[in-house]
Amino acid sequence: MTLPRRLTAEMLGTMLLLAIVVGSGIMAERLAGGNVALALLGNTIATGAGLIVLIHVFGPISGAHFNPVVTLVVLLRRGMTARAACLYTAAQLAGALCGVWIAHAMFAEPILQVSEKVRDGWPQGLSEGVATFGLIGTILATQRHRPDFTPTAVGLYIVSAYWFTASTSFANPAVTIARSLSNSFAGIAPHSAPLFIGGQLIGTIAALALFGWLLAEEEAA
Repeated sequence: MTLPRRLTAEMLGTMLLLAIVVGSGIMAERLAGGNVALALLGNTIATGAGLIVLIHVFGPISGAHFNPVVTLVVLLRRGMTARAACLYTAAQLAGALCGVWIAHAMFAEPILQVSEKVRDGWPQGLSEGVATFGLIGTILATQRHRPDFTPTAVGLYIVSAYWFTASTSFANPAVTIARSLSNSFAGIAPHSAPLFIGGQLIGTIAALALFGWLLAEEEAA
């Protein structure tokens, strides 16, 4: 695929992902009647299901990264050039912002918002590190052993990580930045975002190192 088509796929895929995350969060909160667990469940199911579909749709075109840390891993594994990685990241961020604004428009919310939902404290950063570590590990391992299962594995992992992490598993810097511009169920206050992104980067590097070693050892054996 040509680079413009790959970038368009990354932008569209990330846009739809954020529309799903934020839109389902708004819908779930409106329908749950104050039951936060029920709202989170609705948000979780929609996100996991949508992510599986989006990876199947856009994977053959761009690889369906939808996530700067996934692009970083591909870059560090010499799967793409630095220029392409920078453009992928820009496309992901642009798509994420558009997805948030589209979700707001669909639910008649103000388009431009800033989140007031505080997500501070070291357990939140740790949660993002764990969530991202598991996500990158899932991708690397399934791509090695069962590549056709990768979309489903990623979707299922994100569904589980919504519930076993204190942060509800953003695991994506572009998603984190975009969700800081939504004062909805899925939002995060802008001052909380750096902690999340720091945890995501640490989790990415740790997963790349450990799973790289695990898979290389297996291959050598």
